[in-house]
Amino acid sequence: MASNKVVVCGAGFLGSHFARAIASSTKSNCQVQISSRHPQKIYDSILRKSPELVESGRLLPPVPGDITRPDTLKEMFKDASTVISLVGLMHGSPEDFDRIQHRGAENVARAAQEAGAKLIHFSAIGADIGSDIPYFKTKGLGEKAVLVENPKSTIVRPSLVFGPGDGFFSKFATMSSFMPFLPVFAGGTTKLQPVYVGDLASLVEIISRNDPALRSIVDGKIVEAGGPNVLTYYEMMEIVLKCKKRYRPILSLPYAFGIVQGFIMEKLPENIFTLSRDQVKQLKLDNIVKSHDPSFRDLVEEYTGRKLASVHDVLPTYL
Repeated sequence: MASNKVVVCGAGFLGSHFARAIASSTKSNCQVQISSRHPQKIYDSILRKSPELVESGRLLPPVPGDITRPDTLKEMFKDASTVISLVGLMHGSPEDFDRIQHRGAENVARAAQEAGAKLIHFSAIGADIGSDIPYFKTKGLGEKAVLVENPKSTIVRPSLVFGPGDGFFSKFATMSSFMPFLPVFAGGTTKLQPVYVGDLASLVEIISRNDPALRSIVDGKIVEAGGPNVLTYYEMMEIVLKCKKRYRPILSLPYAFGIVQGFIMEKLPENIFTLSRDQVKQLKLDNIVKSHDPSFRDLVEEYTGRKLASVHDVLPTYL
């Protein structure tokens, strides 16, 4: 029976991959619990694909809770040795971003501290309390609140995350099936450093291990996570088309067009074309790893013995 309990707080794309990776690991020896407002769907998905994780006791029944209601977090984090906080929002008002990415992150950090659990908090490259973009500003405020409430937390800032079920490459692959072109803004020169979800899962599994030497390296630190490839937005559209074996022109649009599109799409139900004005502003900024210690690449490669996964190798396996 596993001796450590890891709570994955957030049941989306990242949460499902992380839960499966940690529960399957023979090195971390952990039980995993998925928690969110509606965790049953992700739990059932893992159960269908990996029933042995439930049979072995490695995947625990899900426990619902709400990060905006601190009174629900005590039960979520009961007996936890590690909490992985995936609180985040892609679309919403400035108030929504503050409620989830700032105050919600603060609630999770405080509850994890009270439970005596190690906290791994997921933020984003570009997090900055001085930003005029609510997403980045509240990510920065969330980081600050986390370190106040739980000073030994490890903060992970990933670049664009890719893998089966992602919301970027999969989205444009679908769009290429019915659109006559793929769009980029201002030539698509913005640089990103896509990171494979499996490598991020390896990182959280490694940090979840009861290893005092490793804790001394990552406690209270920020780990910026990017993959081995730095690519422009335009280059990423080229890769999507190559994987799908389709020819489509890549059309460069002015940022002003994106702002108008965002103004309209913000008012409609979320769909494959959803784009906000703030997301257009984000696309003006490079999203690549700066120099940080400890190094994401070094941690993953040292503890797993393998290289970081490349976009060129992984995308064809699921697109």
